[in-house]
Parts: sequence; structure tokens; C-alpha cells
Amino acid sequence: MEGGDHYGFLRSNSNRMGQMVGRGSDTGLTWLGSDRPLARAVGRPMVRFLGIEASGGILLMVATVVALVWANSPWSGSYYDFWHTEVSLAVGEIVSLDANGHSLTLVEFVNDVLMAVFFFVVGLEIKREMVTGELRRPRAAMLPVAAALGGMVVPALIFLAFNGSGAGSTGWGIPMATDIAFAVGVVSLLGRRVPTSLKVFLLSLAIVDDIGAILVIAVFYTSDLAMDWLLVGVATTVAVVFLTRAKVWYTPFYVLLGSVLWYAMFRSGVHTTIAGVAMGLLAPARPLLDRAVMRPIELGRMDAADLRDAKFRLNESVSVASRLEHRLHPVTGFVIIPVFALANAGVEISGETLSNALTSGVTLGVVFGLVVGKIVGVSLFSLAALRLGLAVLPAGTTRRHVVGISAIAGIGFTVSLFVTGLAFDAAAIQDEAKVGILAASILAAVIGVLILRNARAPVGVADREQSE
Repeated sequence: MEGGDHYGFLRSNSNRMGQMVGRGSDTGLTWLGSDRPLARAVGRPMVRFLGIEASGGILLMVATVVALVWANSPWSGSYYDFWHTEVSLAVGEIVSLDANGHSLTLVEFVNDVLMAVFFFVVGLEIKREMVTGELRRPRAAMLPVAAALGGMVVPALIFLAFNGSGAGSTGWGIPMATDIAFAVGVVSLLGRRVPTSLKVFLLSLAIVDDIGAILVIAVFYTSDLAMDWLLVGVATTVAVVFLTRAKVWYTPFYVLLGSVLWYAMFRSGVHTTIAGVAMGLLAPARPLLDRAVMRPIELGRMDAADLRDAKFRLNESVSVASRLEHRLHPVTGFVIIPVFALANAGVEISGETLSNALTSGVTLGVVFGLVVGKIVGVSLFSLAALRLGLAVLPAGTTRRHVVGISAIAGIGFTVSLFVTGLAFDAAAIQDEAKVGILAASILAAVIGVLILRNARAPVGVADREQSE
């Protein structure tokens, strides 16, 4: 995908939703397009909301507020009791247990199972970008790669400056993250003030940032390894590679192998999100059939066999990775990530908590790492790449735009919370980190908006956009 197509991908689900509403309204053939009160009052407005580009970020924000209110309400006990309810994943006599033989709690189910699906989609996005997107072209990739590198190294160093030793030092990976759902939501609120090419830059930066986060989780936040289960995971991965190379396209095989890989990682000590990423990266990113040489589909008199053949050809003219990404993006964006926020963002905001946070090296390291570290790291590394001639500015942008996006990149919410759970076992330190993540994400959003709202496109570009 080219730059514009990349950003257009984010809007494709919303476009399809709008078309679905339109067709349903015109024909009245479906419940959604009918004149029934519930369809008019709830169904179509909900579809339109989901079609808004910032809707994922809005749902994430709502889930966060609900978690905070619930955790600080008179019913706060029910929040912790609910998310620590034990659940078992069982198929007959086979029960999914952790290494200590205990059932998963509900919050662990969200973090270990549902987030594996989220990281599977991340793997699909990375694969697409590396095969058909911005990251396939070295010169185009240099700016987001340099920006992401600076946005990981500088925040981590700032965090370590506040937490050079002790229990808090393991949290250096927390301020390295960028939350793409929140970031895109905030940028979308600025509308035409932000050029499309700049949004593509933000997305590419976030993709590279995700690669860094995955490597950090795999290498530095992995517990003691169980080599037997790790070997099972390696063998499963080899089997997936063999099947994809042999062009075996039967989805249930991959669902089964993906489940085996997840369980092997779960028991090996490597975090289960790595299984999701691996399966995403192994998904074919090029279509089986080339549309340019496909024979036309005759819509005249089609029997069942013709219909099945036409469906196969249409299906396989789009890559497996692209199809899965389109199907799972709404699930991760509108269900999994809000549920993750609801399960993890609930922290008691008391006078004692705030007092501890204000003097906590963990809280200060997270805030300064995400806010200052991202602005300094992303900006300096980006400007250095531009000065050295290794990269070019996105079309229609200035250096001020880059600084504004670097501030927006400080919204680290989802992955920062996720890494917090991996870095710290003590609930008190987790709460200090969560307070820092919440405060830093709000500050980063405000600073980024203030910078970008007054940014101007280069002379000539702005005039051209006005004429359009």
C-alpha cells in the first residue's frame, strides 16, 4: 500500500459501514435498514459511530473512565473481585493452567488470551507494512524508523535516570510505547489541520514502535524458560511455515496450530503475545491470485459450482493478511482494547496514592519518559535523519508537524499498561506506574494538540488544499 492507501485502510471499515447503512436504508431488506424503532434509534446510530475514525479511541477513553470511577466508587471491592475471578479454559479433560497449576483470573485471561489476538493483528499490520506498505521502501521507511528508535531509546534512558536501581528499574520499557488507537483518535479531532501524510507517518512510527515493544517483551520481560514447551512452540512455527509455503489455505489448520503455539508459549515462560505476533507475521501478505490476469466473472447464469469458483477467485485476489486484518480490526479496536482498559486502568486515586505518586521515581520516570522523552527522542532522531539526507519530510508537512506528532506519540496508554503488568509484581508499584501513564497520556495529548492546531502546511500546499 502506498501512503494514502495506508491511511485509507483505517477508514475502509467505516466506509463499508456507511455503505451498509445506506444500502439497508434504501432497500429496507435488512433489520438495520428497516423502519423499526430500535433500528432507527440504536442500530444505525451505532453503525455510524463505529464508522467515525476516532471511535476506537473514544471507546478506549470511555472504558478507562469507567474503570477509574468503578475502582474509586463505594463498590470498588467488586471491581477487584470481578477481575480476579478465576476462570478455566477446558476441552474435555484438558484444562489450560499456568505454570504453577492455578486457573487464570479474568484479568489474566484478558492480558494473556485476548491480548494475544490484539498482537496477532499487530503482527498482520507489521507484515503488510514490510511487504506492501511504507516500510518496504528504505528511504520512505527511514523517517518513521529513526523517529521510533528515538522514541524508544530516550524515554527508556529518562526512566532509568529516575530509577537507576531497585524494584522500579525493571519498568524502563513502559514509556517506550505509543498507543495507536488513542493517538489516531486525538489526531483525528484536528481534522484537516493535520495532513494525511502526517497521519501515515504517525501510523508507520507506531508500527516500528510495536516491533520494538515486541522485541522488548520477548527478550527482557520473559520469565524462566521451559525448554520442552519452547521446542513445541518452535516445531509448531515450523509447521505453519511449511503449510503456508505449500499454499495450504484451510483456515481451521491455522486456528489449531495458532492455539497450540499460544499454549506452548503460555507454558514456556515466553509471553503469549509473541505467539500472536508470530502467527501474524507468518500470514501471507500477497494474494494467491493476481487480479490483472484473473478471468472475468460472468454474472449471467451461475450455478452453485460457478458461484463457489467466483467466490474463491474474489477471495484469493486479496491477501490472507489483509482479509484477517479487516475482519479482526473491529474486534480488537471496539472490544478487546476497551475490555483491556476496563480490566487494567482501575487504580484507586486517593490522597495517599497521589502523594506516593508525586514522590515516586516510577511515576516521575513514566511521566517524563512519555512526555519529554517522546518529544525529544522522536523530534531529534527525525530531524537528524532529515539533516543527514537519509529521509524526507512527509508531503505537505513542516518540522513543526513532526514535533507535534512526537508529542502525540507520548500517548502510551494500552501497551504501557500492558508492560506495567509484566514489569512489576507489586500492586503498589503498578498503581504508581498507572498514575504516571494516565497523567502522561493526557499531557501528551494536550501538548500535541496545541502544537498541531497552529501548524501550517508549506506555502503552495495549503493553497492547493483550499482549492480542493
